[in-house]
Amino acid sequence: MPKKNKRTRPAKKYSQAARLHDVIRILEQRYGATIAELMTECQVTRRTVYRDLLALEEAGYPLVKERQAQGEMLYSFVAGFSRLPPVTFTLEELMTLYLCRGQLDFLRGTPFQDDLDAVFQRLRSVLPARSVAHLERIAETGSAKIQGFRDYTRQRDILDLLRQALLKQQRCEMVYAPARRTANTYVVDPYTLLFYDNSLYLGGFAHNRQALRLFLVDRIASLKLCAEKFEVPADYSPRHLTGGAFGLMDEGPSRELDLLFAPEVAHLIRERIWHPQQQLDELVDGVVRLRFASAGDTEILGWICSFLPHVQVLGPPELAEKLRHLLAESQKNFG
Repeated sequence: MPKKNKRTRPAKKYSQAARLHDVIRILEQRYGATIAELMTECQVTRRTVYRDLLALEEAGYPLVKERQAQGEMLYSFVAGFSRLPPVTFTLEELMTLYLCRGQLDFLRGTPFQDDLDAVFQRLRSVLPARSVAHLERIAETGSAKIQGFRDYTRQRDILDLLRQALLKQQRCEMVYAPARRTANTYVVDPYTLLFYDNSLYLGGFAHNRQALRLFLVDRIASLKLCAEKFEVPADYSPRHLTGGAFGLMDEGPSRELDLLFAPEVAHLIRERIWHPQQQLDELVDGVVRLRFASAGDTEILGWICSFLPHVQVLGPPELAEKLRHLLAESQKNFG
């Protein structure tokens, strides 16, 4: 008598929560796993694996992927993340977070804005609705309205690549197009992303120049990641990018500035520290004298012009002459 065929037991079906637990366990116990490996071990389709990995990312797991020599993508977690303790905040710390968020409107259109939205969405999911409403009212009342910020929507893909390059210390090749100048191709090790004056700047080592350079993100026309990795020098500091600059641009040697401010604006000068080594003197009739050494005439002159006509440049003479020339040109063009 012929034997009856044994009925094959169907693959075990289980919930997404159970699958995610298995995926987390696999990725934690190894350096990483490929899509094919996860399909085999979890007994699911390729589409299901992609869906589960996306769910992990949306839940906040620090998932990274790296293409292997044979072309397969290896998925893993950031090293040591499972040993990090849970993060908690006091109400005062939460208030500070909400206040800081209000100052970052210039990140609109960037992947960083998406990250901020995700962070605050998680906060809203664990806080009482009344507390969230109260914190958002405080932030709305206290945050300054930034005007003239840049629109980074068109740079979104470039910023996505830059974020990967910074996290993975991966060399980049980019086409950089300065205003009113010819575009050039640079090979760069990206070290730092600077936020300054409502703008984004990339700082790193430019192999073409064999020196540290700053690049305004707005002017990066295209960017691609290279296969080479790099190490950030142990003695590197973002201050090396700006030198003795008054703001961000280190133009020329540092010079001793000597400025007088009339009583109409003297209180504004007293209220801030403009330089770590500044010297501030009170003169007669409410006049204030401010002295410090700095570099970068373009940014210094822009700052000085914001106090016209209540400022006088005593020195250096070259800076005073540049200011007179600017005023004369303005009068000539629009007078």
